[in-house]
Amino acid sequence: MRSLGGEQIVVSNSDLTGSRIRNYKRMAERRVLFTLGVVYQTSVDQLKKIPTLLRQIIEGAGKTRFDRAHFKSFRDFALEIEVVYYVLGPDYNQYMDIQQKINLAIKEVFGKEGIEFAYPTQVLYVNRMNTLEQG
Repeated sequence: MRSLGGEQIVVSNSDLTGSRIRNYKRMAERRVLFTLGVVYQTSVDQLKKIPTLLRQIIEGAGKTRFDRAHFKSFRDFALEIEVVYYVLGPDYNQYMDIQQKINLAIKEVFGKEGIEFAYPTQVLYVNRMNTLEQG
């Protein structure tokens, strides 16, 4: 075997028989799962629209099969959306090209729809107490 760096890797037979080997070259398709977060200010109507938008984006990327997109959970800083699709082939570079195309389209479409991506934030509420002047 050869590593990604090109060096040869020698493995004993006992190591091979006691291990699982994944041959990515023989995959018919590649399953992709990713999550994204939107801000808590996202309206219910926008949340309902997001799965349809993601379906359109993924199906429009070519060489993909959309599986699902769901509003999965309430996280500390975001409303979390989980997405699953398949790349119709095993090639990693093809997968990365498609994922990049999908990511750019999501950024563009969400911008047009006014859907904001979440990132860790904190809101600090300050309660000012009235003080009496001494004098």
